[in-house]
Amino acid sequence: MAWALVACLAMAPVSAAALRVRWMAGPDPLAFGRSRVTHTAGQTFTVTRWDVILSGIAFHRPEGGWITRPDWVAVFQGGAGPESSRLAGLPPGTYDRVRFQIGLSPEMNRRDPADWPPEHPLNPTLSGLHWGWTGGWVFSAIEGRWSVDGRDDEAFSFHLATDALRIPVEQALVFDPADGSVLEVILDAAVLVGGAEPLVLDRATATTHSRPGDPVAARMATRLREALRLVTVRPKEAAPNPDPGPADPASRRPGTARDAHPFRLVIPATFPRPALPLDNPLTEEGVSLGRRLFSEPMLSGNTSQSCASCHVHDKAFTDGSAVSVGAFGSAGTRNAMPLFNLAWKGAFFWDGRARTLREQVLQPITNPAEMAATLPVVIARLEQAPARPGYAEDFRRAFGSPEITADRIARALEQYLLVQVSGNSRFDRALRGEERLSEQEARGFELFRTEFDPVRGLRGADCFHCHGGALFQSQRFGNNGLAGKAPDRGRAGVTGQAAHEGLFAVPSLRNVSLTAPYMHDGRFKTLAEVVAHYSHGVSPSPTLDPNLAKHPEGGLRLSADDQAALVAFLETLSDVAVGSSGSGRGGSSHRQPSIRTAP
Repeated sequence: MAWALVACLAMAPVSAAALRVRWMAGPDPLAFGRSRVTHTAGQTFTVTRWDVILSGIAFHRPEGGWITRPDWVAVFQGGAGPESSRLAGLPPGTYDRVRFQIGLSPEMNRRDPADWPPEHPLNPTLSGLHWGWTGGWVFSAIEGRWSVDGRDDEAFSFHLATDALRIPVEQALVFDPADGSVLEVILDAAVLVGGAEPLVLDRATATTHSRPGDPVAARMATRLREALRLVTVRPKEAAPNPDPGPADPASRRPGTARDAHPFRLVIPATFPRPALPLDNPLTEEGVSLGRRLFSEPMLSGNTSQSCASCHVHDKAFTDGSAVSVGAFGSAGTRNAMPLFNLAWKGAFFWDGRARTLREQVLQPITNPAEMAATLPVVIARLEQAPARPGYAEDFRRAFGSPEITADRIARALEQYLLVQVSGNSRFDRALRGEERLSEQEARGFELFRTEFDPVRGLRGADCFHCHGGALFQSQRFGNNGLAGKAPDRGRAGVTGQAAHEGLFAVPSLRNVSLTAPYMHDGRFKTLAEVVAHYSHGVSPSPTLDPNLAKHPEGGLRLSADDQAALVAFLETLSDVAVGSSGSGRGGSSHRQPSIRTAP
């Protein structure tokens, strides 16, 4: 009988269940960084982040039996990611119950994060909830500010994790995906902090990292379950919701030369799988053309400057200046960003205004303060370039015909930049047992991946919250407490939202010893100055990242020895050959590494 049921399900048509999340503040939508929720004890809360992982999703038939699939996992990141998820392969019909858990099974929680496909919600590049070098996943991250009676805001940061804090959810409802219904998960901030026993915070209870026996974590897990409810949203008119299946990759690959040779991108074993553009496959010819264009001064208005002028290979593709100077001598306002491991980035520029590399690469060419050219002029110059060989032949080899267009220039530059992979530093070799870190460097790594939580006896540097995992970066934007210079709106200049004032992209710390000066405006000349900033120079502001705002006034107050240890560790992240395609994929990822130290 069990075999017959499986066979029938396998032969049955399938549809896709639509799962959506909606964040609320009581009766109103929750506006991250803006909505204010005040409970009966007089504390006011503003939520800036609310992320959850849902797994074990299953649907119950009225006649009995649960339908589930192991790949039904949803990750929702409030204000920073998609608000809906598609659960493919659900047989059509009516369901009367839904269940899932907030969190992951022990097996999934311990799985090597580098194994997940690039499109899977648990790929660390997409989710941002893998705990990096500390191992496992944060099942829910809830961050923001709180205040009492109008006094200065304090920060809260609740990171719920570990097998003991998985939160089961099961609810009766009627759901039929075939009629276009959407299963909606509602997360209510007013319930999270309010209720008959409101959440009353002080400095000792405003943060948790889910250490064993932590009562704050257990209390927040209970509140999270209470703040969640499920509803079915039905359309006014029924609409079919079939599962179309995966798109044909070949249909998204226009313009590649038929005889072009695939480029073999080698990915370090600890890195997540990147989501490379299917409509611009990497080829030897495309990468070669992109490399040539990257160093081509004809891309600038006065033919004096190339992309490589401000992104120097030996400086990890930066230029060593606080701000770059354009082709006609105009000084920019921001520091040149490094250009490696971009295959794992989801937004580009300090303010994230470009969503793809293809969009990003043309903007410096036409920016009047940078290369100050126009695309028609650039195209005409490339068309008229002398042979040896001419650009027309390079474009034919890469794209199948000699036409030179702005789109093809962008595609070639995109291909070249996507293959700049850096993952073979002294730190990586120490992970593989090929080298040893000094005691000071190992101490720096310990500080890097340890929380600053004195109430629970932890006095680390908390670096991993923003620079976690093998890439040492985050897809999110953050305000790290800079002050004292002319204001730069950062992300708010793109979104127009006050909650994004002073937020900038979080860059990778790989090769950081090569990319001085530091910060978006190049204000710090040395790594020692950067570490000193986080130790005692953090300036408060309404948008300061909660993981910094929870620290004592000014910063971590690290000792001189600990600051020196952090600098020593950061210097181990420099690659022997920046711009190479890294070490080969294979072997195991090091989620909880064992570092060899020098005797």
